[in-house]
Amino acid sequence: MARRLRPVGLDFIENAPTRLVFTARTAAGPEAVYRALAEDVEGWPRWFGAVTLARPTHGGAGREVRLVGGTRFEETIMAADPERRYAYRVDETNAPGIRALLEEWLLTPADPCSGTLVRWTFAVDAPAPIRLALTAARPALGQSFRSAVRALDARLTAQRHRPAGQ
Repeated sequence: MARRLRPVGLDFIENAPTRLVFTARTAAGPEAVYRALAEDVEGWPRWFGAVTLARPTHGGAGREVRLVGGTRFEETIMAADPERRYAYRVDETNAPGIRALLEEWLLTPADPCSGTLVRWTFAVDAPAPIRLALTAARPALGQSFRSAVRALDARLTAQRHRPAGQ
């Protein structure tokens, strides 16, 4: 059964009771990474293994996301700063116990020539047992994130080297 979560603002990224932060690097530049995150929402399942469905809602102001195992999220886009930041708040989910959830993807040019440093922050308010479980799941979440970024980078690299018209 879906439950409404407490609405939070972007400041929640800094003051959430639980913050899990992960980083990875891509060869692709911030423009391509941002496009994949924010503009090709339906493409997420092709590179993020935990995502089975992603689609824009409310004319692009929101998203519907489903994960392996059946977890569902209805989200509101909180920040869409081209080539820099993409953040969304979960408004409704069937995940038990979560009171508030905001995710932020920060993109920083990795060097003057190419590449992107991708930082994903998973900010959560939940009862202590769920916060402890999330902290214990940190290595698995980090591995999922790093695998997703590697798959995204491979996809973007393949697109960049694909001949025109294919």
